[in-house]
Amino acid sequence: MNRITQFFIPLLCAVAGITAPASRPNIVFILTDDQAPFAVRAAGDQRFITPHIDRIFHEGAHLQNSFVVTPVCSPSRIELIASRYGTEMGITDYINGRENEVGIQAGTPTWPELLRQAGYRTALCGKWHLGVQERHHPTKFGYISFMGFRTGGGPPKDPVLEMEDGQSRKVEGYTCDILTDHALSFIRENRRESFAVSLHFRAPHARWLPVRPEDWEPFANLDPEIPNPDHPDLDIPRVKKQTREYLAAVKSIDRNVGRVLATLEELELADNTVVIFTSDHGYNLGEHGVWYKGNAIRILKKNPPQKWKLIPANRRPNLWDTSLRVPTAIRWPGTITPGTKISQTVSNLDWFPTVLAMAGVVLPKDIVIRGRDFTPLLRGQEVDWDNDLYAEYSMKHGATTHMRGWRTVRWKYTIDFASPGREELYDLGSNPEETINLAHSTEPQHVRVRKVLGGKIRIRMKEHADSVALKSSDR
Repeated sequence: MNRITQFFIPLLCAVAGITAPASRPNIVFILTDDQAPFAVRAAGDQRFITPHIDRIFHEGAHLQNSFVVTPVCSPSRIELIASRYGTEMGITDYINGRENEVGIQAGTPTWPELLRQAGYRTALCGKWHLGVQERHHPTKFGYISFMGFRTGGGPPKDPVLEMEDGQSRKVEGYTCDILTDHALSFIRENRRESFAVSLHFRAPHARWLPVRPEDWEPFANLDPEIPNPDHPDLDIPRVKKQTREYLAAVKSIDRNVGRVLATLEELELADNTVVIFTSDHGYNLGEHGVWYKGNAIRILKKNPPQKWKLIPANRRPNLWDTSLRVPTAIRWPGTITPGTKISQTVSNLDWFPTVLAMAGVVLPKDIVIRGRDFTPLLRGQEVDWDNDLYAEYSMKHGATTHMRGWRTVRWKYTIDFASPGREELYDLGSNPEETINLAHSTEPQHVRVRKVLGGKIRIRMKEHADSVALKSSDR
Protein backbone atom coordinates (compact mmCIF):
# COMPACT_ATOMS: atom_id res chain seq x y z
CA MET A 1 0.00 0.00 0.00
CA ASN A 2 1.55 3.34 -1.04
CA ARG A 3 1.53 6.52 1.07
CA ILE A 4 -1.29 8.13 -0.92
CA THR A 5 -3.51 5.10 -0.39
CA GLN A 6 -2.60 4.99 3.30
CA PHE A 7 -3.80 8.57 3.62
CA PHE A 8 -6.84 8.32 1.34
CA ILE A 9 -8.64 5.30 2.81
CA PRO A 10 -8.84 6.61 6.41
CA LEU A 11 -9.99 9.98 5.03
CA LEU A 12 -12.70 8.28 2.92
CA CYS A 13 -13.83 6.32 5.96
CA ALA A 14 -14.12 9.46 8.05
CA VAL A 15 -16.05 11.40 5.41
CA ALA A 16 -18.45 8.61 4.45
CA GLY A 17 -19.02 7.30 7.95
CA ILE A 18 -17.32 3.97 7.23
CA THR A 19 -16.06 1.74 9.99
CA ALA A 20 -12.27 1.75 10.31
CA PRO A 21 -10.59 -1.17 8.47
CA ALA A 22 -9.30 -2.70 11.68
CA SER A 23 -12.80 -3.26 13.03
CA ARG A 24 -14.96 -3.83 9.96
CA PRO A 25 -15.57 -7.46 9.07
CA ASN A 26 -14.39 -9.41 6.08
CA ILE A 27 -17.21 -10.91 4.01
CA VAL A 28 -17.41 -14.32 2.32
CA PHE A 29 -20.56 -14.56 0.22
CA ILE A 30 -21.26 -18.14 -0.88
CA LEU A 31 -23.91 -18.39 -3.60
CA THR A 32 -24.97 -21.77 -4.95
CA ASP A 33 -26.93 -22.39 -8.14
CA ASP A 34 -30.27 -24.24 -8.12
CA GLN A 35 -30.17 -25.21 -4.44
CA ALA A 36 -33.55 -26.39 -3.20
CA PRO A 37 -34.90 -24.73 -0.06
CA PHE A 38 -34.69 -28.08 1.73
CA ALA A 39 -31.20 -28.99 0.42
CA VAL A 40 -29.39 -28.49 3.71
CA ARG A 41 -29.55 -30.97 6.56
CA ALA A 42 -29.75 -28.19 9.16
CA ALA A 43 -32.83 -26.86 7.38
CA GLY A 44 -34.64 -30.10 8.07
CA ASP A 45 -34.03 -32.64 5.30
CA GLN A 46 -32.16 -35.68 6.58
CA ARG A 47 -31.30 -36.97 3.08
CA PHE A 48 -28.53 -34.40 2.79
CA ILE A 49 -25.05 -34.74 4.28
CA THR A 50 -23.98 -31.14 4.85
CA PRO A 51 -22.01 -30.89 8.12
CA HIS A 52 -20.04 -27.82 7.02
CA ILE A 53 -22.97 -25.84 5.65
CA ASP A 54 -24.83 -26.87 8.81
CA ARG A 55 -22.17 -25.09 10.87
CA ILE A 56 -23.16 -21.75 9.34
CA PHE A 57 -26.81 -22.43 10.22
CA HIS A 58 -25.96 -23.52 13.78
CA GLU A 59 -23.24 -20.97 14.52
CA GLY A 60 -25.18 -18.06 13.06
CA ALA A 61 -28.72 -17.26 11.97
CA HIS A 62 -31.02 -19.40 9.86
CA LEU A 63 -33.28 -17.16 7.75
CA GLN A 64 -36.24 -19.49 7.46
CA ASN A 65 -38.25 -17.36 5.02
CA SER A 66 -35.59 -16.22 2.59
CA PHE A 67 -36.79 -15.81 -1.00
CA VAL A 68 -35.72 -14.58 -4.40
CA VAL A 69 -38.14 -12.48 -6.40
CA THR A 70 -37.45 -14.20 -9.74
CA PRO A 71 -36.83 -17.98 -9.73
CA VAL A 72 -34.25 -18.22 -12.51
CA CYS A 73 -30.53 -17.40 -12.76
CA SER A 74 -29.81 -14.05 -14.45
CA PRO A 75 -32.71 -11.96 -13.07
CA SER A 76 -32.03 -13.30 -9.61
CA ARG A 77 -28.38 -12.28 -9.87
CA ILE A 78 -29.11 -8.72 -11.01
CA GLU A 79 -31.60 -8.46 -8.14
CA LEU A 80 -28.96 -9.66 -5.69
CA ILE A 81 -26.13 -7.42 -6.83
CA ALA A 82 -28.12 -4.28 -7.72
CA SER A 83 -31.29 -4.54 -5.60
CA ARG A 84 -33.45 -3.80 -8.63
CA TYR A 85 -36.13 -5.98 -10.23
CA GLY A 86 -35.13 -7.80 -13.39
CA THR A 87 -37.94 -6.08 -15.29
CA GLU A 88 -36.40 -2.73 -14.37
CA MET A 89 -32.99 -3.81 -15.63
CA GLY A 90 -34.05 -5.50 -18.87
CA ILE A 91 -33.14 -9.00 -17.65
CA THR A 92 -36.29 -11.08 -17.17
CA ASP A 93 -35.07 -14.59 -17.99
CA TYR A 94 -31.75 -16.40 -17.96
CA ILE A 95 -29.31 -15.03 -20.57
CA ASN A 96 -28.72 -17.76 -23.12
CA GLY A 97 -25.79 -18.23 -25.48
CA ARG A 98 -27.49 -16.39 -28.36
CA GLU A 99 -28.14 -13.18 -26.36
CA ASN A 100 -24.71 -11.62 -26.70
CA GLU A 101 -25.95 -8.07 -26.18
CA VAL A 102 -28.06 -8.70 -23.07
CA GLY A 103 -26.51 -7.95 -19.71
CA ILE A 104 -26.11 -5.63 -16.77
CA GLN A 105 -26.24 -1.99 -17.81
CA ALA A 106 -23.11 0.13 -17.63
CA GLY A 107 -23.04 2.32 -14.55
CA THR A 108 -25.43 0.15 -12.54
CA PRO A 109 -24.66 0.69 -8.83
CA THR A 110 -23.73 -2.53 -7.02
CA TRP A 111 -22.74 -3.37 -3.48
CA PRO A 112 -19.35 -4.87 -4.53
CA GLU A 113 -18.52 -1.52 -6.17
CA LEU A 114 -19.39 0.41 -3.02
CA LEU A 115 -17.31 -2.01 -0.94
CA ARG A 116 -14.41 -1.54 -3.35
CA GLN A 117 -14.72 2.23 -3.08
CA ALA A 118 -14.65 1.86 0.70
CA GLY A 119 -11.30 0.08 0.54
CA TYR A 120 -12.34 -3.56 0.48
CA ARG A 121 -10.39 -6.01 -1.66
CA THR A 122 -13.12 -7.66 -3.74
CA ALA A 123 -13.17 -10.86 -5.78
CA LEU A 124 -15.66 -13.03 -7.64
CA CYS A 125 -14.79 -16.67 -8.12
CA GLY A 126 -17.36 -18.55 -10.20
CA LYS A 127 -20.55 -17.81 -12.06
CA TRP A 128 -21.48 -14.30 -13.25
CA HIS A 129 -24.25 -14.81 -15.89
CA LEU A 130 -24.95 -11.09 -16.30
CA GLY A 131 -23.58 -10.63 -19.81
CA VAL A 132 -20.57 -11.63 -21.88
CA GLN A 133 -19.50 -8.34 -23.46
CA GLU A 134 -16.59 -6.38 -21.99
CA ARG A 135 -19.03 -3.70 -20.82
CA HIS A 136 -20.71 -6.42 -18.72
CA HIS A 137 -17.49 -7.69 -17.15
CA PRO A 138 -17.57 -8.24 -13.35
CA THR A 139 -14.54 -5.98 -12.89
CA LYS A 140 -16.64 -3.06 -14.15
CA PHE A 141 -19.12 -3.61 -11.31
CA GLY A 142 -16.90 -3.70 -8.26
CA TYR A 143 -14.83 -6.86 -8.40
CA ILE A 144 -11.09 -6.18 -8.44
CA SER A 145 -10.43 -9.81 -9.27
CA PHE A 146 -12.51 -12.24 -11.35
CA MET A 147 -11.99 -15.91 -12.10
CA GLY A 148 -14.81 -18.06 -13.44
CA PHE A 149 -17.34 -17.94 -16.26
CA ARG A 150 -19.40 -15.08 -17.58
CA THR A 151 -21.97 -17.41 -19.18
CA GLY A 152 -24.48 -19.68 -17.46
CA GLY A 153 -21.79 -22.17 -16.61
CA GLY A 154 -19.91 -25.23 -17.73
CA PRO A 155 -19.31 -28.86 -16.84
CA PRO A 156 -18.72 -30.08 -13.29
CA LYS A 157 -15.24 -31.30 -14.27
CA ASP A 158 -12.40 -29.91 -16.41
CA PRO A 159 -14.12 -26.56 -17.16
CA VAL A 160 -12.95 -23.75 -19.41
CA LEU A 161 -12.54 -20.75 -17.12
CA GLU A 162 -11.57 -17.13 -17.52
CA MET A 163 -8.56 -16.54 -15.30
CA GLU A 164 -7.50 -13.42 -13.45
CA ASP A 165 -5.37 -12.32 -16.42
CA GLY A 166 -8.46 -12.26 -18.65
CA GLN A 167 -7.43 -15.35 -20.63
CA SER A 168 -9.66 -18.42 -20.85
CA ARG A 169 -8.32 -21.92 -20.66
CA LYS A 170 -9.33 -25.43 -19.71
CA VAL A 171 -8.50 -26.28 -16.12
CA GLU A 172 -8.25 -29.90 -15.05
CA GLY A 173 -10.14 -30.90 -11.94
CA TYR A 174 -13.58 -30.61 -10.40
CA THR A 175 -15.19 -27.22 -10.92
CA CYS A 176 -16.29 -26.78 -7.28
CA ASP A 177 -12.75 -27.47 -6.09
CA ILE A 178 -11.13 -25.16 -8.64
CA LEU A 179 -13.37 -22.21 -7.79
CA THR A 180 -12.75 -22.75 -4.08
CA ASP A 181 -8.99 -22.98 -4.66
CA HIS A 182 -9.00 -19.51 -6.16
CA ALA A 183 -11.23 -18.05 -3.46
CA LEU A 184 -8.89 -19.40 -0.78
CA SER A 185 -5.84 -18.05 -2.60
CA PHE A 186 -7.44 -14.61 -2.69
CA ILE A 187 -8.23 -14.79 1.03
CA ARG A 188 -4.65 -15.76 1.86
CA GLU A 189 -3.19 -13.01 -0.32
CA ASN A 190 -5.46 -10.35 1.20
CA ARG A 191 -5.70 -11.59 4.79
CA ARG A 192 -4.11 -8.42 6.16
CA GLU A 193 -6.68 -6.19 4.47
CA SER A 194 -10.47 -6.04 4.52
CA PHE A 195 -11.76 -8.39 1.84
CA ALA A 196 -15.10 -9.38 0.34
CA VAL A 197 -15.08 -12.62 -1.63
CA SER A 198 -18.06 -13.85 -3.65
CA LEU A 199 -17.78 -17.61 -4.21
CA HIS A 200 -20.44 -18.46 -6.79
CA PHE A 201 -20.65 -22.21 -7.32
CA ARG A 202 -22.39 -23.55 -10.41
CA ALA A 203 -23.39 -26.66 -8.45
CA PRO A 204 -25.89 -28.11 -7.82
CA HIS A 205 -27.08 -27.01 -11.27
CA ALA A 206 -27.49 -29.91 -13.70
CA ARG A 207 -25.51 -31.66 -14.96
CA TRP A 208 -24.55 -32.97 -11.54
CA LEU A 209 -21.99 -35.67 -12.35
CA PRO A 210 -19.14 -36.30 -12.22
CA VAL A 211 -18.19 -35.35 -8.68
CA ARG A 212 -15.26 -36.54 -6.58
CA PRO A 213 -15.57 -40.21 -5.60
CA GLU A 214 -16.02 -39.35 -1.91
CA ASP A 215 -18.94 -37.10 -2.80
CA TRP A 216 -20.66 -39.78 -4.89
CA GLU A 217 -20.01 -42.80 -2.66
CA PRO A 218 -22.74 -42.11 -0.02
CA PHE A 219 -25.43 -41.94 -2.70
CA ALA A 220 -24.33 -44.41 -5.39
CA ASN A 221 -26.62 -47.17 -4.14
CA LEU A 222 -29.14 -45.05 -2.25
CA ASP A 223 -32.85 -45.57 -2.77
CA PRO A 224 -33.90 -42.03 -1.90
CA GLU A 225 -37.27 -41.04 -0.55
CA ILE A 226 -39.10 -38.62 -2.81
CA PRO A 227 -41.64 -36.04 -1.68
CA ASN A 228 -44.74 -37.09 -3.61
CA PRO A 229 -44.55 -40.63 -5.05
CA ASP A 230 -48.34 -40.65 -5.53
CA HIS A 231 -48.33 -37.77 -7.99
CA PRO A 232 -50.15 -38.93 -11.16
CA ASP A 233 -47.81 -40.30 -13.85
CA LEU A 234 -44.68 -39.28 -11.92
CA ASP A 235 -41.57 -40.88 -13.42
CA ILE A 236 -40.33 -42.24 -10.11
CA PRO A 237 -37.18 -44.01 -11.39
CA ARG A 238 -36.02 -40.79 -13.06
CA VAL A 239 -36.78 -38.70 -9.98
CA LYS A 240 -34.75 -41.09 -7.82
CA LYS A 241 -31.82 -41.07 -10.24
CA GLN A 242 -31.77 -37.29 -10.37
CA THR A 243 -32.11 -37.07 -6.59
CA ARG A 244 -29.03 -39.28 -6.07
CA GLU A 245 -26.98 -37.13 -8.43
CA TYR A 246 -28.29 -33.91 -6.92
CA LEU A 247 -27.40 -35.09 -3.41
CA ALA A 248 -23.84 -35.78 -4.55
CA ALA A 249 -23.54 -32.30 -6.10
CA VAL A 250 -24.68 -30.71 -2.83
CA LYS A 251 -22.13 -32.85 -0.99
CA SER A 252 -19.37 -31.43 -3.21
CA ILE A 253 -20.43 -27.91 -2.25
CA ASP A 254 -20.47 -28.82 1.42
CA ARG A 255 -16.97 -30.26 1.33
CA ASN A 256 -15.67 -27.03 -0.18
CA VAL A 257 -17.57 -24.88 2.30
CA GLY A 258 -15.66 -26.86 4.91
CA ARG A 259 -12.41 -25.85 3.23
CA VAL A 260 -13.43 -22.18 3.40
CA LEU A 261 -14.30 -22.36 7.09
CA ALA A 262 -11.09 -24.23 7.88
CA THR A 263 -8.97 -21.63 6.07
CA LEU A 264 -10.60 -18.77 7.95
CA GLU A 265 -9.78 -20.56 11.21
CA GLU A 266 -6.22 -21.37 10.14
CA LEU A 267 -5.57 -17.71 9.30
CA GLU A 268 -7.30 -16.57 12.52
CA LEU A 269 -9.86 -14.64 10.49
CA ALA A 270 -13.02 -16.48 11.52
CA ASP A 271 -13.93 -14.12 14.36
CA ASN A 272 -13.86 -11.09 12.04
CA THR A 273 -15.48 -12.60 8.95
CA VAL A 274 -19.15 -12.65 8.02
CA VAL A 275 -19.96 -15.88 6.18
CA ILE A 276 -23.14 -15.85 4.09
CA PHE A 277 -24.65 -18.93 2.50
CA THR A 278 -27.56 -18.72 0.08
CA SER A 279 -28.68 -19.66 -3.45
CA ASP A 280 -29.86 -17.89 -6.60
CA HIS A 281 -33.27 -19.63 -6.41
CA GLY A 282 -34.93 -22.81 -5.23
CA TYR A 283 -35.48 -26.08 -7.04
CA ASN A 284 -37.95 -28.88 -7.66
CA LEU A 285 -37.10 -32.57 -7.68
CA GLY A 286 -40.47 -34.20 -8.25
CA GLU A 287 -42.57 -31.67 -6.33
CA HIS A 288 -45.60 -30.72 -8.43
CA GLY A 289 -44.52 -33.41 -10.91
CA VAL A 290 -41.64 -31.27 -12.22
CA TRP A 291 -37.93 -30.70 -11.96
CA TYR A 292 -36.01 -27.43 -12.34
CA LYS A 293 -37.06 -24.01 -11.01
CA GLY A 294 -39.42 -21.25 -12.20
CA ASN A 295 -39.08 -22.55 -15.75
CA ALA A 296 -39.89 -26.08 -14.59
CA ILE A 297 -39.96 -29.13 -16.84
CA ARG A 298 -42.47 -31.89 -16.21
CA ILE A 299 -41.02 -35.18 -15.02
CA LEU A 300 -43.95 -37.40 -15.89
CA LYS A 301 -44.38 -40.58 -17.91
CA LYS A 302 -47.13 -38.78 -19.82
CA ASN A 303 -47.61 -35.02 -20.02
CA PRO A 304 -51.09 -33.50 -19.69
CA PRO A 305 -52.64 -31.89 -22.79
CA GLN A 306 -51.37 -28.42 -23.65
CA LYS A 307 -53.68 -25.89 -22.03
CA TRP A 308 -52.04 -22.57 -22.83
CA LYS A 309 -50.95 -21.51 -26.30
CA LEU A 310 -47.69 -19.94 -25.13
CA ILE A 311 -46.70 -22.81 -22.80
CA PRO A 312 -45.74 -26.22 -24.24
CA ALA A 313 -47.19 -29.30 -22.57
CA ASN A 314 -43.83 -30.31 -21.09
CA ARG A 315 -43.28 -26.99 -19.29
CA ARG A 316 -44.79 -25.67 -16.04
CA PRO A 317 -43.71 -22.07 -15.40
CA ASN A 318 -44.34 -21.16 -11.77
CA LEU A 319 -43.80 -18.93 -8.76
CA TRP A 320 -44.14 -21.72 -6.21
CA ASP A 321 -42.31 -21.46 -2.91
CA THR A 322 -40.21 -24.47 -3.94
CA SER A 323 -38.75 -22.26 -6.67
CA LEU A 324 -38.63 -18.95 -4.78
CA ARG A 325 -37.48 -19.99 -1.30
CA VAL A 326 -33.73 -20.46 -0.76
CA PRO A 327 -31.68 -21.94 2.08
CA THR A 328 -29.99 -18.99 3.78
CA ALA A 329 -27.75 -18.64 6.81
CA ILE A 330 -25.35 -15.99 8.08
CA ARG A 331 -22.52 -16.41 10.58
CA TRP A 332 -21.41 -13.10 12.08
CA PRO A 333 -19.36 -13.71 15.24
CA GLY A 334 -19.95 -11.26 18.02
CA THR A 335 -23.16 -9.96 16.45
CA ILE A 336 -25.45 -12.92 15.72
CA THR A 337 -26.28 -15.23 18.59
CA PRO A 338 -25.52 -18.82 17.48
CA GLY A 339 -28.64 -20.82 16.74
CA THR A 340 -30.76 -17.77 15.88
CA LYS A 341 -33.82 -18.47 13.75
CA ILE A 342 -35.37 -15.58 11.86
CA SER A 343 -38.91 -16.08 10.62
CA GLN A 344 -39.44 -12.72 8.92
CA THR A 345 -39.57 -12.66 5.13
CA VAL A 346 -36.46 -11.37 3.37
CA SER A 347 -35.49 -11.42 -0.30
CA ASN A 348 -32.44 -11.25 -2.54
CA LEU A 349 -33.18 -7.56 -3.06
CA ASP A 350 -32.19 -7.05 0.58
CA TRP A 351 -28.55 -8.11 0.23
CA PHE A 352 -27.41 -4.72 -1.13
CA PRO A 353 -28.29 -2.59 1.94
CA THR A 354 -27.63 -5.44 4.36
CA VAL A 355 -24.07 -6.18 3.21
CA LEU A 356 -23.26 -2.47 3.23
CA ALA A 357 -24.61 -2.18 6.77
CA MET A 358 -22.48 -5.13 7.86
CA ALA A 359 -19.41 -3.38 6.44
CA GLY A 360 -20.31 0.00 7.93
CA VAL A 361 -20.62 1.57 4.46
CA VAL A 362 -23.24 4.29 4.16
CA LEU A 363 -25.63 3.88 1.23
CA PRO A 364 -25.41 6.98 -1.02
CA LYS A 365 -28.68 8.90 -1.08
CA ASP A 366 -28.82 9.12 -4.87
CA ILE A 367 -28.87 5.31 -5.42
CA VAL A 368 -32.25 3.68 -6.04
CA ILE A 369 -32.63 0.23 -4.48
CA ARG A 370 -35.67 -1.97 -3.75
CA GLY A 371 -34.36 -3.91 -0.78
CA ARG A 372 -34.24 -3.39 2.98
CA ASP A 373 -31.42 -3.66 5.49
CA PHE A 374 -32.25 -6.65 7.68
CA THR A 375 -29.26 -6.36 10.05
CA PRO A 376 -31.65 -5.31 12.86
CA LEU A 377 -33.21 -8.78 12.60
CA LEU A 378 -29.76 -10.36 12.79
CA ARG A 379 -29.02 -8.34 15.93
CA GLY A 380 -32.21 -9.56 17.57
CA GLN A 381 -33.87 -6.15 17.59
CA GLU A 382 -37.62 -5.71 17.64
CA VAL A 383 -38.59 -4.01 14.38
CA ASP A 384 -41.80 -3.46 12.47
CA TRP A 385 -41.32 -5.73 9.45
CA ASP A 386 -43.49 -6.19 6.37
CA ASN A 387 -43.55 -9.90 5.49
CA ASP A 388 -45.17 -9.53 2.07
CA LEU A 389 -43.23 -10.56 -1.03
CA TYR A 390 -43.70 -9.38 -4.61
CA ALA A 391 -42.45 -11.83 -7.26
CA GLU A 392 -42.15 -11.72 -11.03
CA TYR A 393 -41.04 -13.87 -13.95
CA SER A 394 -41.35 -13.02 -17.64
CA MET A 395 -40.15 -16.27 -19.18
CA LYS A 396 -39.05 -16.17 -22.81
CA HIS A 397 -36.96 -19.33 -23.27
CA GLY A 398 -39.02 -22.50 -23.65
CA ALA A 399 -42.32 -20.73 -23.00
CA THR A 400 -43.72 -17.21 -22.77
CA THR A 401 -45.09 -15.84 -19.51
CA HIS A 402 -45.55 -12.56 -17.69
CA MET A 403 -46.15 -13.94 -14.20
CA ARG A 404 -46.52 -11.51 -11.33
CA GLY A 405 -47.26 -12.63 -7.80
CA TRP A 406 -47.92 -11.43 -4.27
CA ARG A 407 -47.19 -13.56 -1.24
CA THR A 408 -48.29 -12.89 2.33
CA VAL A 409 -47.72 -15.16 5.30
CA ARG A 410 -51.15 -16.68 4.61
CA TRP A 411 -51.85 -16.29 0.88
CA LYS A 412 -50.09 -16.51 -2.51
CA TYR A 413 -51.68 -15.10 -5.67
CA THR A 414 -50.15 -15.27 -9.15
CA ILE A 415 -51.36 -13.79 -12.45
CA ASP A 416 -49.88 -14.61 -15.86
CA PHE A 417 -50.59 -11.57 -18.01
CA ALA A 418 -49.36 -13.41 -21.12
CA SER A 419 -52.14 -16.01 -20.78
CA PRO A 420 -55.38 -14.37 -19.56
CA GLY A 421 -57.17 -16.68 -17.16
CA ARG A 422 -53.99 -18.35 -15.97
CA GLU A 423 -54.13 -17.52 -12.27
CA GLU A 424 -53.19 -19.30 -9.05
CA LEU A 425 -54.31 -18.66 -5.48
CA TYR A 426 -53.05 -20.75 -2.59
CA ASP A 427 -53.93 -20.74 1.08
CA LEU A 428 -50.45 -21.25 2.53
CA GLY A 429 -51.91 -21.71 5.99
CA SER A 430 -53.77 -24.90 5.11
CA ASN A 431 -51.95 -25.87 1.91
CA PRO A 432 -48.26 -24.86 2.08
CA GLU A 433 -47.50 -27.38 -0.67
CA GLU A 434 -49.47 -25.16 -3.11
CA THR A 435 -51.40 -28.04 -4.64
CA ILE A 436 -54.96 -26.69 -4.34
CA ASN A 437 -55.55 -23.75 -6.67
CA LEU A 438 -58.35 -21.52 -5.34
CA ALA A 439 -58.08 -18.82 -8.03
CA HIS A 440 -61.41 -19.70 -9.60
CA SER A 441 -63.25 -20.37 -6.36
CA THR A 442 -66.43 -18.36 -5.76
CA GLU A 443 -65.99 -18.54 -1.99
CA PRO A 444 -66.28 -14.89 -0.80
CA GLN A 445 -63.02 -14.97 1.12
CA HIS A 446 -61.12 -16.27 -1.92
CA VAL A 447 -62.72 -13.67 -4.20
CA ARG A 448 -61.76 -10.92 -1.75
CA VAL A 449 -58.16 -12.11 -1.37
CA ARG A 450 -57.82 -12.34 -5.14
CA LYS A 451 -59.02 -8.78 -5.53
CA VAL A 452 -56.82 -7.37 -2.78
CA LEU A 453 -53.61 -9.11 -3.85
CA GLY A 454 -54.32 -8.50 -7.52
CA GLY A 455 -54.60 -4.81 -6.73
CA LYS A 456 -51.26 -4.88 -4.90
CA ILE A 457 -49.63 -6.55 -7.90
CA ARG A 458 -50.88 -3.88 -10.29
CA ILE A 459 -49.79 -1.06 -8.00
CA ARG A 460 -46.28 -2.50 -7.72
CA MET A 461 -46.05 -2.98 -11.48
CA LYS A 462 -47.02 0.64 -12.11
CA GLU A 463 -44.53 1.86 -9.51
CA HIS A 464 -41.73 0.17 -11.43
CA ALA A 465 -43.01 1.14 -14.89
CA ASP A 466 -43.42 -2.54 -15.72
CA SER A 467 -44.41 -2.57 -19.41
CA VAL A 468 -46.73 -5.51 -18.81
CA ALA A 469 -48.64 -3.42 -16.26
CA LEU A 470 -49.09 -0.57 -18.70
CA LYS A 471 -50.62 -2.95 -21.25
CA SER A 472 -52.60 -5.15 -18.87
CA SER A 473 -53.68 -3.00 -15.92
CA ASP A 474 -57.32 -3.03 -16.95
CA ARG A 475 -57.61 -6.80 -17.22
